[in-house]
Amino acid sequence: MDKEKLRGILGDIRDGKLGIDEAMNLLRRLPYADLGFARLDTHRALRQGFPEVVFCQGKTVEQIVAIFGKFADQQELVIGTRAGLEVFEALKYLHGRADYFETARIVTVGAVPQIKTDGPYIAVVSAGTSDIPVAEEAAVTAELLGCRVVRIYDVGVAGVHRLLEHVDLLLDARAVVAVAGMEGALASVIGGIAACPVIAVPTSVGYGASFQGIAALLSMLNSCAPGVSVVNIDNGFGAGFSASMIFHSGGEK
Repeated sequence: MDKEKLRGILGDIRDGKLGIDEAMNLLRRLPYADLGFARLDTHRALRQGFPEVVFCQGKTVEQIVAIFGKFADQQELVIGTRAGLEVFEALKYLHGRADYFETARIVTVGAVPQIKTDGPYIAVVSAGTSDIPVAEEAAVTAELLGCRVVRIYDVGVAGVHRLLEHVDLLLDARAVVAVAGMEGALASVIGGIAACPVIAVPTSVGYGASFQGIAALLSMLNSCAPGVSVVNIDNGFGAGFSASMIFHSGGEK
């Protein structure tokens, strides 16, 4: 239940259109909805301004469909991350209004917000082409949360002149998401340029000694550049969500 629905319930009580017992039955669903195999946080939108997002990996298609169905009854947009094409097909068949962002592996049911093309923005930067799936998870997440996103891809430190071409975009961003595997040096370079918070995302891209992203993670955690925060390996969603919170907390530039 979002804030507008809660205001509607309170207004109906005030106007005598809704009885106390009926309102209690509606509000009883606020803490969470128990599906047996999952307890869905239906109160998150009131606390954080955006509903709970479904992590699809490790869940069966049947479980995901049931979770989406419950959320779809209460909110305009339901988002699932790490979703395969089979999840999208099942949701599209049942709801008829599903969208799939294949590179990001994000599926939605409901009204996707219009992508913003002007105004303040988040810059999502990837070191290499192999890092783009994680970068897209961050970028699409931020867009679904109502942010404008500028993508700057394949500008890693192996050819740092590619990044320096976009310095003005980095300087004017409200937040930067820096996505890199290998040694993860991109985040430190951007941290020394950008005038906003930098959220570093280590990826599992790299040769053997990268240890599936641990090398990049440790490098980013040890960044000498101030203002760099780090999320977990391949956690594009977490970075996009954090960047959107920074975006929405600031005034217009």
